[in-house]
Formats: sequence, structure tokens, C-alpha cells
Amino acid sequence: MSLSVSQLTKSFPTAEGVLPIITDCSFRLDKGQSLSVAGPSGSGKSTLLNIIGTLEPADSGTIMLDFENVLTLPAAKLPEFRRHKIGFVFQDHHLLPQCTVLENVLMPFLAEGRISDEQRQKAVYLLERTGLKERLNHRPAEISGGERQRAAIARAFVYEPELLLADEPTGNLDRKTAGEVFDLLLELTAGKMLLLVTHDPVLAAKTSKQGHIGNGVFQVNSE
Repeated sequence: MSLSVSQLTKSFPTAEGVLPIITDCSFRLDKGQSLSVAGPSGSGKSTLLNIIGTLEPADSGTIMLDFENVLTLPAAKLPEFRRHKIGFVFQDHHLLPQCTVLENVLMPFLAEGRISDEQRQKAVYLLERTGLKERLNHRPAEISGGERQRAAIARAFVYEPELLLADEPTGNLDRKTAGEVFDLLLELTAGKMLLLVTHDPVLAAKTSKQGHIGNGVFQVNSE
């Protein structure tokens, strides 16, 4: 399994004309590798993750994941592809406030109908790994910000995706909690692939590769 991005471009129409966001993006991420993405606000970091995650289209280029060019997948196949191949963690945990922590982690399974005992056991296992064994029946408002982000991470892994995309996953957390959550991400993605956006150079230095995007150009330090 690998992620290979080649000559990716993206622009947006504005009242003044076309605004290029990504003009040249090529990199490769292999199994077991992690890549952090830095850059100024508005440089296209989140857009890059959204394109790779099939949430936004690109203007041109290729994104090969598991031997498929995700940019050419039919729209009808994208939800299932995302669900099984890609995990998402955002700065805002996006937990449903009316549901318990366990119910939130089980939410991705609902697309397939009834939740099985095996799926429930997997969700409980992930919550135990993320340190939330005692929080299964708590609602998001009843746990800390770090715990909510841990629950979001557990939810992202219920399908055991090979690629995890994380957009500022520690941006709302204090330094100590951010470090703990970041280390958890690295632990859970060992043997998989992690692509994340962060403004924190201390955390970024922990990934196996570091990238930077600016003026539309994406560069990776080891490529």
C-alpha cells in the first residue's frame, strides 16, 4: 500500500479571476511513513487533504491509493472508498452531542445497517487503546477536549484504514494534551500511512517526513 500524488493542481474561481491554490504537488508516502504538512494560512493545506480524501475534486494530476486513481473514481463509489480506505481526524472532533462516546465511534458502521457484536467489540477495543475505557457511556459535553479528540481518533480507525488524514488534530488542545494526542496518532498509524496538517514544528518533527506548501508549490524535505 502506498500513496502517490503526481502533478496535482487546484484553483478556485473568484470575482477577479481564477485563483491558483495548488500549482505543483508531487510526493509519495509508503506504508509505515508519516508526513506533516506546514504552510501559512490560506496556502492550501486543508484543500490538499480534502482532495486526497476525495472530498474535493482536483483540476489535474493523479492520486494513486491502493492501485486506484482516486480522482477518476465514479462519484457513486466514493463514500464506500472513503469509508474503507481513508480515516479522517479534524481540528474539531465532529462528535454528535446527543450520542455517547461509544455510539459516536460506532457511527461509521451505521451506513451498512445493523451493528454487529464484532463491530461493537472493535469500537470498545479502540476506545480502550485511546484511554477512554471509563468514558464509553459519556456524552461529548461530559469529557475533556483531549478525550473528545481521542474519541474522534478511535472513530477514524474502526475500519482500519491504511491512510489517515488529520487536519490540525491538536489545534484546540493545550501543549501537554496535544503532545499526548499526537503520540497516539503516531502509535495507531504504525505500519500504516499518516498525512497531517500542523502548525507546530515540535510535533511536525516527530513525523518521518516534513512537507511545506507555499505559493501553490508543495515540497517534502526528503524528496
